[in-house]
Amino acid sequence: MDNDFKQLLFLPLGGSGEIGMNLNLYSYDNNWIMVDCGISFADEYLPGIDLIMPKIDFVEGIRDDLMGLVLTHAHEDHIGAVVHLWPQFRCPIYATPFTARILRAKLADFGYLDQAQVHEVPLGGSFSLGNFDIEYVTLTHSIPEPNALNIKTPLGTIFHTGDWKIDPDPVVGMPTDAKRLIEIGDEGVLAIVCDSTNVFNKKPSGSELGVRHSLKKLLKNKDGAVFCTTFSSNVARVETLGYVAKETDRHLCLVGRSLKRNVAAARECGYLKNFPAILDEQDAAHLPRHKILYVCTGCQGEARAALMRIVQDNSRHVHIANGDTVLFSSKIIPGNELSISRMHNLLIEKSVEIITEKDAFVHVSGHPGQEELKQMYEWIRPRIVVPTHGERKHLLKQSDFAKELGLKKTIVPKNGAVVKLAPEPTGIINEVPSGRVALDGGMLIADDDMAIIERRRAMFNGVLVINAIMGSGTILKAPLVITCFGLPNEGNKRLEKFIEEKLHEALDLASKKRTTDDHVLEELIRATGRKAAKQFTGKETGPVTSVTLTRINQK
Repeated sequence: MDNDFKQLLFLPLGGSGEIGMNLNLYSYDNNWIMVDCGISFADEYLPGIDLIMPKIDFVEGIRDDLMGLVLTHAHEDHIGAVVHLWPQFRCPIYATPFTARILRAKLADFGYLDQAQVHEVPLGGSFSLGNFDIEYVTLTHSIPEPNALNIKTPLGTIFHTGDWKIDPDPVVGMPTDAKRLIEIGDEGVLAIVCDSTNVFNKKPSGSELGVRHSLKKLLKNKDGAVFCTTFSSNVARVETLGYVAKETDRHLCLVGRSLKRNVAAARECGYLKNFPAILDEQDAAHLPRHKILYVCTGCQGEARAALMRIVQDNSRHVHIANGDTVLFSSKIIPGNELSISRMHNLLIEKSVEIITEKDAFVHVSGHPGQEELKQMYEWIRPRIVVPTHGERKHLLKQSDFAKELGLKKTIVPKNGAVVKLAPEPTGIINEVPSGRVALDGGMLIADDDMAIIERRRAMFNGVLVINAIMGSGTILKAPLVITCFGLPNEGNKRLEKFIEEKLHEALDLASKKRTTDDHVLEELIRATGRKAAKQFTGKETGPVTSVTLTRINQK
């Protein structure tokens, strides 16, 4: 085959410049494959929005040349957007058994199960998509079946790591197959596209087995109920908590739909073989509190997750009481500090003991520190290092670290950057549109949609609603109705009275000028009301202002 005019390209549309929302594309000879399609969680800057995901206008443009979506593992930041975005590209999907089960359940919820082709590939299995020969290489992480992809093309091999670390004692799955990784390095690797999340950590991330021993010791003599919260997809941690429940003579109760779904999928795939019996919430409520270990979703303080519902006394059968222990077996994701702090304050009011990663050894990361990165480079021996899965500072740090170890060629992409991996010269050669979309209820909208902008304005500046009923001209047929939301009104309607006075002055002036056009009057009322609210409150920006003008008795 003549490769002189063919190119091997890498294009990230999500996950390069942020942690989460991973979506990557590879192209050879104008044929494309997609690797992962994930979400991220919205912060308070996007009010009313729960999830964000990559903008895929470019993918829609190459839809006819997209041969498949290959999923590395079942974390939400790698598969969570599939059910929302798949209708826009509709290609076949490839995954190992655990990921396939999790995905099928999601597709069923959205009514796509009979439409989407989900091909289940065994662990260590291989398949081909056009000129891409793809091998699943199982690594270790915090979820069953975390896979790297060994992608062979006519212009060279790419080793796409997915999420990984080197855990010598995993409690779910097998240890890292160093022998196979060395073989891949011997076969020759053009580029490694590599997880950057923990690149600032000089030490290895640590073993799940170490967390197991620590948690057993921590919880052995606790009085009252124990509540442990972790990421619902961290099946290894859930397995550890099942072990700890047995060793501390407690019954296990899972709280949270996604947690129960992940445990069921893991069992179907042959994991969690020694997991204890699970009590439902109603049965657990009848046991002595010192006999229960609850495992809950909501470790990031999410408003709708199980732990927050429990803390706010919105759970029917599960309650937190004085003397209980709440353990956060997770790290704080940047941006979630405020919501977690709010939850901690609610727990403190209930006089419970709180244990976090700052207090004890209760969590290990699923991502590689510098020693693990160094080991992977030594196994794989790539000619090019392409850092992904991280904020800009993480990507640049991995680039610098690789160069310190003698790997001279690194390419640091950002979302939308078209990276030529082969032939020489390599580097960023183009840029395509990229960005984010937000899930607003069941609708996908731009993250700068006016709906979000107006909510943000309302959140910071309040809302002013004015209803005016008029006859002809500017004659009011009823008193103005002025309603304020989120504005200081001191309980005695002073703000509304002030706005009303300013509106009457403006309407009197409009009458003298014989202004009768409804659109002009509506804008006058809106501008006057907003200006009056700014003047009264002393804020530099006024509230979101809505005006309804109704005409009656006009001939």
